[in-house]
Amino acid sequence: MTKYLSFLLLVSVVSFAQKPIFTTAKVKAATVYFNAAEISQNTAVNLPVGTSEIVIKNVADYLNESTVQIGAPNSVTVLSVQFTQNYISEYEIDETNPAIKKVRDSITLVQKEIKKVQIDSYSSQQTIALLDANQNVSGANTGLNVAELMKLVDFYKTKRTELDNAVVTLAEKETKLKERLKALNDKLEINTQKEEKSSKGKLIIQVMNEIAGLVNLDINYITNNASWSPFYDLRADNITSPINMMYKAQVTQWTGIDWKKVKLTLSSGNPNQNNQSPELSSWFLKYEDLNYYRGNVYNKYEDGDKQSNEIQSLQGQVAGVNITGANGQPGSKDNVVIRGSSSLNGNSDPLYVIDGVPSNAETFRKIPSNAIKKIDILRDKSAAAIYGSRGSNGVMVITTKQGMSDYTEVSENQLNVSFDIDIPYDILSNSKPHSVALKEIKLPATYKYYAAPRAEKEAFLLAEIEDYSKYNLLPGEANIIFEGLYVGKTVINPNQTSDTLNLSMGRDKKISIKREKVADKSGTRFLSSKKEQTFTYDITVRNNKKEGITMMLKDQYPLSTDKEIEIEILEISNAKENKETGVLTWEQKLAPNETKKVRISYRVRYPKDKIIGNL
Repeated sequence: MTKYLSFLLLVSVVSFAQKPIFTTAKVKAATVYFNAAEISQNTAVNLPVGTSEIVIKNVADYLNESTVQIGAPNSVTVLSVQFTQNYISEYEIDETNPAIKKVRDSITLVQKEIKKVQIDSYSSQQTIALLDANQNVSGANTGLNVAELMKLVDFYKTKRTELDNAVVTLAEKETKLKERLKALNDKLEINTQKEEKSSKGKLIIQVMNEIAGLVNLDINYITNNASWSPFYDLRADNITSPINMMYKAQVTQWTGIDWKKVKLTLSSGNPNQNNQSPELSSWFLKYEDLNYYRGNVYNKYEDGDKQSNEIQSLQGQVAGVNITGANGQPGSKDNVVIRGSSSLNGNSDPLYVIDGVPSNAETFRKIPSNAIKKIDILRDKSAAAIYGSRGSNGVMVITTKQGMSDYTEVSENQLNVSFDIDIPYDILSNSKPHSVALKEIKLPATYKYYAAPRAEKEAFLLAEIEDYSKYNLLPGEANIIFEGLYVGKTVINPNQTSDTLNLSMGRDKKISIKREKVADKSGTRFLSSKKEQTFTYDITVRNNKKEGITMMLKDQYPLSTDKEIEIEILEISNAKENKETGVLTWEQKLAPNETKKVRISYRVRYPKDKIIGNL
């Protein structure tokens, strides 16, 4: 039995020492989240019986290794999976590629030809040197007759000329061969670059196969180097027609591999959510520990500052936390110490908890700065009460951004929405937004105009959408095209509490609004110790459109929190009054080319030796 096991181990070692098998994965589908993507790839590889090492090229430059899943037939057992960017092997270039093999064979032949030419040229040059060194063929006391001398001269001239011409011809031939060799090497470099251009990432898997032959492999993993955001095109022909909404997405990816003709799915879900089921432990009430400190540290990085050191960013921002280098100097290799009684003894490294999962400082450093939502610091008994002995040196609780709710103001009850797109898309790995059309929606809308001329003397068109939750809208920007003209952008925020969604459709120049001070009804006078100022404004609205409109007009009067400042309302033209805010609202219907006027008048009294700066 022992000999049999030894034999199996020997076979296993020999098998793994064999030449690795290279294959290139192709992207077939991608599910893109707001801050990540799940990529599905496949490949086929010829496997012998026994154990083999497979190097899968063309995977993402960065991926979460713990999320890698390999699908294989029942005859194949996956023994291990490893992700790397630094795979080095003498077999890395796939010599089975016909284009590469043809170029390499041509290079070998040309190199042999160059070697032959160099040998022939060297022989000719040596022969010339021999002839030149032996021009004196007789001794000093011995002469040649004329006939023999003529034969010698003719032989030397003929042979010397022949050899010189041969050297010149061989030199020209060598030059041409070297030019051809350079062209072949350039061609080989282009071909190998094409072969290896895909990405830096590689998966190395060890497998055991029972049946030799072609094996199909499915690869799935999650990478954080992709994102998407919703945006919309809103088109309306007039204020009586519905809104034609084109629901779109801007998809961006920088995974290192181009997605060609992939099935794309967009989701507002969270792939990085902790999937560990919770466990309940005993819940003991206790008085608050005065040494407890829980601090929120929000990262404030400017755009492009993605290489900022997350740990160094905490220096000086959280009480009880000290950041030093390995040599004790701030700014060098960072060490975090959360000060407390337990950190005085032995290892002082705190516990890092990332999205509810215990981790380490190395993993924390790899998180991009713009992906961090907040960092909480727990120390002393509070840390130990939650995390036990692991939290004895303090705990850094890192929460990463988990979707659109971390980038915009949205409610917490947002539902997950997925869009499965049947049309295959090409999304290049260039960090540029790619527009993807999702669906068209016809939104029944009720239109009205809104103006607050005290702030801005232009009318805004508002579209009210009822029962908007059924459209699965997400927060995002929208382009507005009204009456065939692009009028600007607006923001759609469906995460509001009202039953009606108000969309701002831009300004309408065909509505004229004026807010003028009425001079004879305004003025200042002094009463004993008081100063009295009266303000009267006429607000005129004219509808220059060919159809009637509904106008919501707003203005306001000032409020006082000082008993010395008295405010008296003189006229509000039947407006709806909000006494808590001082806002007046008029709901008006205007026929085509109709003009209406409202008036607001109020009086302010205050001590004459005082100045009100914002009146």
